[in-house]
Amino acid sequence: MDTTITPTDPARTAARPARRRDRALAVLAATAATLAVWATAVPVAGVDLAVRGGAGTEQSVTPAAVGVSTLLAGLAGWALLALLERFTARARAVWTGAAGLVLLLSLLGPAAGVGTAATVTLVALHLAAAAVLVPLLRRTARP
Repeated sequence: MDTTITPTDPARTAARPARRRDRALAVLAATAATLAVWATAVPVAGVDLAVRGGAGTEQSVTPAAVGVSTLLAGLAGWALLALLERFTARARAVWTGAAGLVLLLSLLGPAAGVGTAATVTLVALHLAAAAVLVPLLRRTARP
């Protein structure tokens, strides 16, 4: 039986908890940013934030929906970055490109907004999430 102990790089091992903490804070910061946009637009500015659903129905966009959606998007971005770091040496560049593509595709969703104010607010929510997540998660990628 081989009892060889493989040495680990102490700097790399020490960086993991800091990277996880920074990524978790990025996801929470993005969630806070989108909730701040929602709070500014809906209760303060009086925007009726609703989207068209199936069969022509309208559905209100609640702060819970905004928070959960942002949280899930952030966690998905984190997971993709971690996966790319395992399989490619260019994780940062690939992830940044993928994040930009996801942002562009996500901007198709606000087209379902009911009215101009709702559509503009939905676009602002998507841009706020991206403005926080992309640079903060990108910064945590291994060089």
